[in-house]
Amino acid sequence: MNDATSFAVFLFPQAIDTLGAVIKPYLTDVPAVGPHIVCSEIDPAGPFFTLTVQGRDGEGRAVEAELMLPHAFIRLVVSLHSDHDFGFGLRKKMVVPAVPAAQD
Repeated sequence: MNDATSFAVFLFPQAIDTLGAVIKPYLTDVPAVGPHIVCSEIDPAGPFFTLTVQGRDGEGRAVEAELMLPHAFIRLVVSLHSDHDFGFGLRKKMVVPAVPAAQD
């Protein structure tokens, strides 16, 4: 199993409305899941809930930003592991080969 873990942080709709255009660049909106922020790290300790997000600057260089939000804005945090897809949808059923019947 791959150890790469990230987090999907869902905000309350009122929090998204309150933050407005400031939060829009950080949101990922998947129709079946809804708007959320994908983070490499989270820290719920302290007066603010801190989200570390990875991105690119205007020249394509990797940058890291920390978003500090009030705890009351956070609706749900989901741990994402890179070994499977995220979201609600049809899953492929695992096919188990048939076991031959025992002969007497």
